[in-house]
Amino acid sequence: MNILERYHAMEYGPAPEARTEADAWLAGRDFGKALFIDGGWKAAGGGKTFETSEPSSGKLLAKISDAGAADIDAAVAAATRALPKWSASSGYQRAKVLYAIGRAMQRHQRLFAVLESIDNGKPIRESRDIDVPLAIRHFIHHTGWAQALDKDFPGHKGVGVVGQIIPWNFPLLMLAWKIAPALAAGCTVVLKPAEFTPLTAILFAEICERAGVPKGVVNIVQGGPEAGVAIVNHPGIQKIAFTGSSEVGKIIRKATAGSGKKLSLELGGKSAFIVFEDADLDSAVEGLVDGIWFNQGQVCCAGSRLLVQEGIADALIAKVKVRMSRLRVGSPLDKNTDIGPLVDLTQLDRVKGLVAEGARQGAVCWQPDAVLPSSGYYHLPTLATGVSPANILAQEEVFGPVLATMTFRNTEEAIELANNTRYGLAASVWSENINLALHVAPQLKAGVVWVNGTNMFDAACGFGGYRESGFGREGGREGMFEYLSAKLPLGPVIKPATSSAQPVEQSDGGAIDRTAKLFIGGKQVRPDGNYSLSVATARGKLAGEVGLGSRKDIRDAVAAARACKAWTEATAYNRSQVLFYLAENLSGRTGEFTARLSELTGANAKAAREEVEQSIERLFLYAGLADKYEGRVHQPPARAVTLALHEPVGVLGIVAPDSAPLLGLISLIAPALAMGNTVVAVPSEKYPLLATDLYQVIEYSDVPAGAINIVTGRTAELAGVLAKHDDVDGLWLFADADTCAKAEADSVGNLKRVWTGNGRSLDWASDEAAGDALLRRAVEVKNVWVPYGD
Repeated sequence: MNILERYHAMEYGPAPEARTEADAWLAGRDFGKALFIDGGWKAAGGGKTFETSEPSSGKLLAKISDAGAADIDAAVAAATRALPKWSASSGYQRAKVLYAIGRAMQRHQRLFAVLESIDNGKPIRESRDIDVPLAIRHFIHHTGWAQALDKDFPGHKGVGVVGQIIPWNFPLLMLAWKIAPALAAGCTVVLKPAEFTPLTAILFAEICERAGVPKGVVNIVQGGPEAGVAIVNHPGIQKIAFTGSSEVGKIIRKATAGSGKKLSLELGGKSAFIVFEDADLDSAVEGLVDGIWFNQGQVCCAGSRLLVQEGIADALIAKVKVRMSRLRVGSPLDKNTDIGPLVDLTQLDRVKGLVAEGARQGAVCWQPDAVLPSSGYYHLPTLATGVSPANILAQEEVFGPVLATMTFRNTEEAIELANNTRYGLAASVWSENINLALHVAPQLKAGVVWVNGTNMFDAACGFGGYRESGFGREGGREGMFEYLSAKLPLGPVIKPATSSAQPVEQSDGGAIDRTAKLFIGGKQVRPDGNYSLSVATARGKLAGEVGLGSRKDIRDAVAAARACKAWTEATAYNRSQVLFYLAENLSGRTGEFTARLSELTGANAKAAREEVEQSIERLFLYAGLADKYEGRVHQPPARAVTLALHEPVGVLGIVAPDSAPLLGLISLIAPALAMGNTVVAVPSEKYPLLATDLYQVIEYSDVPAGAINIVTGRTAELAGVLAKHDDVDGLWLFADADTCAKAEADSVGNLKRVWTGNGRSLDWASDEAAGDALLRRAVEVKNVWVPYGD
């Protein structure tokens, strides 16, 4: 071949990464003692091991210690012993340890990168240039949070011993995302890596030894499902942090229900990659390569659904096919490789099965003409066109190098298609019109939105999802909150709710009979079942009757709340005005509500009046904060700004307590409304007439129909209906412990965010039971990345 022929061919030659150091490390390691517990290396009880193999060849890499329940007990015991001294250490002392970890990782980052590619199969360019540097960045970033903790998070402290379970797609990076904020917060850690990819976690444990991490502060236990179950169910662990599939996330949510454990879940996704007709198509294609074929598509936020505007669809698809034909599939240790092997044979078989089923359902699957390596778990990049919104490739997380494409006609249709998924992790929007991009981004049900880019991450910017992509955030300020707790002022233990099941003594006659109905969609309506509950005064006389709400009434209330665009689309200033007006009108009926409180609860006139006045004060507080509790702007180390937007959770179910029945109800619904949520409220079962009196005030306070819905009835029954309702986005519940536990377990249908008192009420009159602590629970944080420059 002459020079001219070579110039036109421009073939890539091999550029292998040396693996000598990694092989030496593997050869010199006793993997039979791979459990890092209490600062030392231990074998698993009974000497159990599991095998880990190299995805590019299927060859055995090592036999690793397989932890059982007894090993988890030992790790938790070590973390518990280490907790008092670590949590009491100064922020500066913890910062020095985090800094030492980050610097030690920098000194060994090439070894980390090579081991990651050998163990996981991802191309060395990705592990070397993305994963390892970002993992180091997390430790250095959280060095600062450790020292700034008292100033930036007043009244907060670390949650305690944390159990962390990470996946195989980003073994080292997920470890860093979990351990760095936990240590900064003063927590101690028991972390379980994935069975498929244990190696870099073992190397990290060696780094902890060198960096002077105190014994027991970091414990890393290798193992499979038995170890994972033991961590989740361990009573000595105060928080579980899990990254993995939505199916396993639901199992963990159910298992931790009623335990009081704090929980964060970063789960699956089916992210939309939206290309508008004015986009730079060549840039969009390169972004798409990064979005779906990065790490072989084994990414929870992979842009696996390409939504392209009809007018440019053919041109874009043609460019995508040309680019796919130039992707290099091969050894992960070749610096020219774009796509390496999938992590394991089971994952390869799963991807093949989903592609075949997608084709059976009508998708047209195209692959470039390329030869796969003779060994290893490789899958060609695949483009599926003609995909209907119901096709399995458009709905299920494939977790492989498979791109499903659909077209849209206008902006509204693009948003509708993008949101047509049970997930809500990430999205990417491509348009040269920044006005259009920033119009679309807030309307996407996703925790992260990239404008003219994809897969941008930084330790200073939160990452996490909505819907069945889980809850909680990792990275940034919001990620720190996941490892902190604020001591809210507790009220009394809540006993199972009781209404007046037996006939109560009739009140003195003479007054005109008043019917207390439900309040749904801005109207007073009778309960669907036409049953009523008697409400007694403190003296046992009949105070009145309220509707006995049922599943159908909750259904109607949720539908009304979902349809209330007048509230969800109102400006923060408009919401503020309405809440001020509601407080003003309630103030005008202070005497009436004071008398009602005194009649029902037996409180003296002074105490009853104080509760009414505090309720008005709470409305005033949240009216004033409605346009002040705002997001932030981050400046990551890239040519971009990240807008951390506060968005309402959505439809919130609120189950109010018997204690302080008016103040407790208003203390819950006011912050929810202030942040733009719509509410389905279940008032105190014992004192519901305060809520039915309140809706009369709501009716003439300019509150849009459906913003607040009130369904009276039996607490446990209605809480269960709200927990199971898949169109309810969040649930705040103050009831007895059994009702709270059941609601948490029942919430797995759509993985709604649930906040309970775990059988305790709050001291609603306390200042600590108001403000940021509740506002933070009333919002989701969406991070919108906006790059700039030529």
